Amino acid sequence: MTSWRLDRTYRSTSGEVRWTALGEEGAPPLVLLHGTPFSSYVWRSVARALSAGFRVHVWDLPGYGASEKAEGQDVSLPRQAEVFTELLAHWGLTDREPTVVAHDFGGYVALRAHLVHGARYRRLALVDAVALTGWGTATYRLLGEHADVFAQLPPHLHRALVTEYVSSASHPGLHPAVLAELVEPWCTKEGQPAFYRQIAQNGLHTTADLDGRYGEITVPTLVCWGTQDTWLPVTWAHDLVSAIPSARLHLIEGAGHLVQEDAPAELTTALAAFAE
Repeated sequence: MTSWRLDRTYRSTSGEVRWTALGEEGAPPLVLLHGTPFSSYVWRSVARALSAGFRVHVWDLPGYGASEKAEGQDVSLPRQAEVFTELLAHWGLTDREPTVVAHDFGGYVALRAHLVHGARYRRLALVDAVALTGWGTATYRLLGEHADVFAQLPPHLHRALVTEYVSSASHPGLHPAVLAELVEPWCTKEGQPAFYRQIAQNGLHTTADLDGRYGEITVPTLVCWGTQDTWLPVTWAHDLVSAIPSARLHLIEGAGHLVQEDAPAELTTALAAFAE
């Protein structure tokens, strides 16, 4: 489970970003974005499969996974969209128009980079994506309202909280080793405050600035959603498809919010067909 490694570094305006690329150079570019409280690790199976036909770029957002976590760091979603725009230029993809696949928070990051910063995509896939105002579970709201208090939890209680929280993203349940990989980055000396920092900086109205703008999207868009998602119920998928004129919907039966873990084969097949 520990074979997933981001071996490259980019110094962004919000700290050091770890990233890597899979597949042959010169192949059609495809970028995968993760959400919260995850990392690019959730894309490992999908990325390896898609690298057979694409040059796949993956990265950990600042403040997540293997990327830098620091006191005072700006890990807000608007800043993440700026960092993503920087990365596209760093990767030489500004004019090549990659296919972009974005999960959870990554959805808003990709959408803002496109609508606000002018990032150009060939195609866009949104997977159980944070995009419309009103998202956020009761747990997320509670943690955000009292981030300073929860950040002071003893390490063993913090680990238990994060473990339970991450577990709830899967409908059938996560393999213990996978769960451990997702939890561990948040349980280091730097990771514990970083976990609450990213929640505190991304309130439920963070995404409101894009309300009413999704009708401007003209690139082909695929909305993939797990029918058993308890974090962002499937009704949000229908609302998002209605908001984006170019969008079509692909529902994945029996999958929860972490579709990459719950149904990787079906998700990969849908994404490959769409990207090609």
